[in-house]
Amino acid sequence: MQDVIVVGSGIGGLVAGALLARYGKSVLVCESHTIPGGAVHSFSRQGFHFDSGASFYCGLSDSSSVNPLRQVLAVLGESVEAVPYDPFGHYHFPDATLPVYGNLEKYRSTVSQISPQGAIELIELEKRFLKLYAGLREIPTLALRSDWKLAPILLSRYLPSLLKMLPNLPMIQASVGDLMDQTVRDPWVRRLIDLECFLLSGLKAHGTIAPEVAFMFGERTNSVIDYPIGGSGAIVDALVRGLKKWGGTLRLGTHVEKILVESGKVRGVRLRNGETLSAAIVISNASVWDTYAQLLEPTDLPTSYRKNALATPAIDSFMHLHLGIRADGLQHLTGHHVVVHDDRDITTPGNTCMISIPSVWDENLAPSGHHVVHTYTLEPFADWTRNAEYEQKKWARSQPLYRAVERVIPDLKDRIVLELVGTPLTHARYLRRYQGTYGAGIPAGQGLFPSCHTPIENLYRVGDSTMPGIGVPAVAASGILCANTLVDPAQTLELVDLL
Repeated sequence: MQDVIVVGSGIGGLVAGALLARYGKSVLVCESHTIPGGAVHSFSRQGFHFDSGASFYCGLSDSSSVNPLRQVLAVLGESVEAVPYDPFGHYHFPDATLPVYGNLEKYRSTVSQISPQGAIELIELEKRFLKLYAGLREIPTLALRSDWKLAPILLSRYLPSLLKMLPNLPMIQASVGDLMDQTVRDPWVRRLIDLECFLLSGLKAHGTIAPEVAFMFGERTNSVIDYPIGGSGAIVDALVRGLKKWGGTLRLGTHVEKILVESGKVRGVRLRNGETLSAAIVISNASVWDTYAQLLEPTDLPTSYRKNALATPAIDSFMHLHLGIRADGLQHLTGHHVVVHDDRDITTPGNTCMISIPSVWDENLAPSGHHVVHTYTLEPFADWTRNAEYEQKKWARSQPLYRAVERVIPDLKDRIVLELVGTPLTHARYLRRYQGTYGAGIPAGQGLFPSCHTPIENLYRVGDSTMPGIGVPAVAASGILCANTLVDPAQTLELVDLL
């Protein structure tokens, strides 16, 4: 019998599992896929090594970064080699291209070249973000938990930081849109802010909570923007090494069919092959919809709770394009681009396309003389079925992705040696996610992301449909909050002291 079984090896599940192993628990992580990492896993085809999802990181190589993921790796005794770079990307709008720098002076300068008045207005918003970030960074995420025992930790260790944050309480509860409305009138910069929020949360400024953007903006301004050597899979490998180093186990190709509950208390899981595994605690890294609709029986949960949880709004799924291309003549290519095709809303499927070319930083991700390209755009899951029209529909819906990459590499079509197109069905299949969704999309002011707790005794949840939400730092934080909640605060503070 295990102390803890974790269902799913996404970043949230691996962080929770590895930390609990570090705390001395016997931990088993069960992963349905043959590759760990969830939406951050890497895969290979014909010598090209692709990221499946996340491609933007900060602070991996900075010991002073407050990135929750870096904090976890540090206490696990693991690290990831990473290449720093700046600018971290280029935003290609219909009327202008903006290089986006972490360096604040360069960022302001490039914005001012397009909109001088907007750049002046942006400074006030930046000041508010950085002021909030300064307060947030003084309390390490590694110290946090999701129960009443957090209060004594904050009061005994971080009272000065709490007092410093008191003037910022209105910002903590506000949306980015609220702050933007108070400081920015310029339409071009407002669209830029909407895009920044959309890339982070899947929602525009009025739907994105201010602390999320303050943290992102503060990290990219004060820490280092870097890319892991070996791709996003290198981060997964480091977490798996940490899990195993401290006695935890990872089982791949191990599909959990059901979480088993008796008299309102979890007792383990049942695998697809019929095997039953017992555990005192189960942590689900599956989404809220998959956990409550697939892994549990309807009678395991209070009816109203289950109904409300399953009604959690979800961000759409994606179209993905993975390419292997010839690299000759592309010596000055940069690694991250966002293309907004036209003046339609940036959330319109196909209008905003994210592009990552990580072989710019790590040439070993592609055969010699080649690059890997990953580009993706929002795409609703509805109406996608594997029928006679599937291939034609896949081709048609992928065209905005090709056009986006052609904005950066005009002769793209002549360079392609490998192309893989993924649809929402692909996203759902390989990530085992409800409708292939990017994650929960709870707009600011319309509810909070739920904590790791569930109505079932000793069943917990982590991942992008729990506090604090979407994104690699956020899901790492969810794993920290859950793991810390399950141990004595003194154990947590011992790890915090190691930082």
